[in-house]
Amino acid sequence: MLNKFPPLNEQMDIIKRGAVEIIPEDDLVRKIENSIKTGKPLNVKLGCDPSRPDLHLGHAVVLRKLAQFQKLGHQAILIIGDFTGMIGDPSGRNSTRPALSLEQTRINGETYLQQASKILDREKTKIVYNSDWLSKMNFEDVIKLSSKYTVARMLERDDFTKRYKSGEPISMHEILYPLAQAMDSVAIESDVELGGTDQKFNLLVGRDIQREFGLEPQVILTMPLLVGTDGVEKMSKSYDNYIGISDSPQQIYGRTLSIPDSLIYIYFELATDVSNDKLIEVKNYLSDPTKNPRDLKRELARILVSMYHNSKAAIEAEEEFDKIFIKKEIPDEIEEVFIDNTVELNILDLIVFVKFASSKGEAKRLVQQGGVSIDGEKISDPQFIVKIKSDLILKVGKRKFVKLKLKGK
Repeated sequence: MLNKFPPLNEQMDIIKRGAVEIIPEDDLVRKIENSIKTGKPLNVKLGCDPSRPDLHLGHAVVLRKLAQFQKLGHQAILIIGDFTGMIGDPSGRNSTRPALSLEQTRINGETYLQQASKILDREKTKIVYNSDWLSKMNFEDVIKLSSKYTVARMLERDDFTKRYKSGEPISMHEILYPLAQAMDSVAIESDVELGGTDQKFNLLVGRDIQREFGLEPQVILTMPLLVGTDGVEKMSKSYDNYIGISDSPQQIYGRTLSIPDSLIYIYFELATDVSNDKLIEVKNYLSDPTKNPRDLKRELARILVSMYHNSKAAIEAEEEFDKIFIKKEIPDEIEEVFIDNTVELNILDLIVFVKFASSKGEAKRLVQQGGVSIDGEKISDPQFIVKIKSDLILKVGKRKFVKLKLKGK
């Protein structure tokens, strides 16, 4: 019985979402058309680096793309780089990663699989270790493989070029790394290989080496490197700007709320499975100056907690965050100001009334600078009308707090 796949356009819409490059896209279209015609799934490969066993949302970007191929009916193949992990891949770095023992790469690989199973259907994922074929190659095999690629081509790789020009050493085993990774594509007859943009060179080498072995070259699909919570560097544990997929619900929620507003859309696109219609809604919301981006950020945090835990945990994490946030923001002792039983009051009038500003002009500047909040909710509109109630807390700046009390209440 032939596998039933979704139509080509539907598959391409899902596959292209968030992708930086598909090389060449025409080949991918042809491969998918043939897959639909024959009922044979594509072999979609992702090599994982066992030197970093703790996965975060940055790793999840490409893992989730593999899961999308899997849900479309294709064969997801996860290659645990236990052998290449002993070499150390310098991709995106100006020096090589530390090499690990085979035993350590195997231990890390199992930890990787446990976490990756939060994203992939493990029962439908083909899991292989590249030591199964790389460790069997003798020196003659390595020489023959090396003859299929030139030093000049290898030095086209950005990080090698920079190190060569600056006089930094490049070891021969590093040059062999892309060839070893390419042999993974040969061994499993990969149709598509996924990777981050920092892996583009290695993935292209895989195409060339497959061709040398008489195989149809794989299509490569690169995904962006997710910027971390600091809004500057790519997500990494070493930068302490990560959101781990095995973090507690409270950690995922709190760290998500710490991302800058400029990353909200990117995280919705790359870190969640929300629909394209929802992405349009998010973009429109963020472009509306009357809307508070924090509301979207809270929604994003709930979605991420639900993805890696469950919806109940998301609600509890939000409630706990709010409780802790308010407790941290409000001092134990706070000045109380009594006000007449006024139902509503403009925010500028209220700030002047409690003497946190000497004029409405000064109060307006404080609001526009983002330093005014009511019960923890930031007020950005100078025309905002406050519905007065007893025990309402006004905060202006970092240290000015006042609790409103209705006279006679």
